[in-house]
Amino acid sequence: MLNTKFINKNVFKNTINLQSPRFKSVITTDYKLSSDILPKETSVLSLVQPSGTMHLGNYLGALSCWADLCKIKQYDTQDLIFGLADLHAITVPQPQGELFVKQRFDTLAYLIAFGVDPEKCNLYMQSDVREHTELAWYLSTITNISSLSRMTQWKAKSVSENNKTTNYQNSSSSLGLFSYPVLQAADVLIFKSEFVPVGEDQVQHLELTREIAEKFNNQFNCDILKIPKVLLTPTKKIYNLKNCEKKMSKSDPRPNAVLYLSDSNEDIRKKIRKATTDSITDKAFRFGPSERPGISNFINILAGIERKNILEVEDDIKDLRSHSEFKQYISEKIINWIEEPREKYHELISDPKYLREVALKGKIHAEKKAQETLRQVRDVMGFTNF
Repeated sequence: MLNTKFINKNVFKNTINLQSPRFKSVITTDYKLSSDILPKETSVLSLVQPSGTMHLGNYLGALSCWADLCKIKQYDTQDLIFGLADLHAITVPQPQGELFVKQRFDTLAYLIAFGVDPEKCNLYMQSDVREHTELAWYLSTITNISSLSRMTQWKAKSVSENNKTTNYQNSSSSLGLFSYPVLQAADVLIFKSEFVPVGEDQVQHLELTREIAEKFNNQFNCDILKIPKVLLTPTKKIYNLKNCEKKMSKSDPRPNAVLYLSDSNEDIRKKIRKATTDSITDKAFRFGPSERPGISNFINILAGIERKNILEVEDDIKDLRSHSEFKQYISEKIINWIEEPREKYHELISDPKYLREVALKGKIHAEKKAQETLRQVRDVMGFTNF
């Protein structure tokens, strides 16, 4: 049986309402995953875009959960498939040629260094498995445009930065960005994934994945496509250090707004020292996003890296009295946590042969599973060659 633990679904503002009946497939997790969360025979799939230098939000939003799943895996029949969503990445401009290759392998090195164990899971490049795109086309023929246009991420990303218009229907964004959720559905369904660990911002896309799978199975009178469940990662959205209304993102032009996993100890101290918090001096440091968003963001970060709940972190910091003392405490906690995996990353990135071997092993495994699912899909749709 799965452990399902109810949590406060509205910890941070601007999140979707997970208590809505529409999001019936969401299973919440906490920071101390029990081995019985995974059935003996199951498949888990999750991808991350290869952004090159990864930041703390990337890690806490997904990768920490991947690492935890690797630790609790007990059986070979528990198939963990994690990968780099490089096909999704090109929906916005990316470096070309060797620079993009380097960016992808940088991300792979970060995954392994920060706990995603290639001995316990399969790590692969999405573009190495062409079945993703073929299934995405088949699924696109049964997906309504109206469903895609309701996706909140599409609306946000398609807003024109030039004229600040909110009329996303007149956006010059690419078709790939618009149809992103269909490819994401193919990513999940091609492996018959039972569970998909993601953050809150991807739950709406996964609900669409379930709808697409159900529609396909009904239309072709089959049960080929498995209806997945969402494993909601426990860390809430990590916000920008200079603006707590914006998600932490490498696209931010301000160097002090983002904590990168490659930052030096001095960089970490400087960025946290200059981070926006508040001017409240007569209250203890407590988690309260509406009243103290900057402080709450740091408490959320601590909970993520220390694998503790919010109340435990609040207890740890109850004796801190000043903002400078609070920021110094946060800095040292992050530095102590990041030191070993950061060093491992540098070792891995200097061994491209090993990284290629990991990606090849993952490709072979992913390709085998994907080909079998696609064969079944083609058969039921009538594309069998006689």
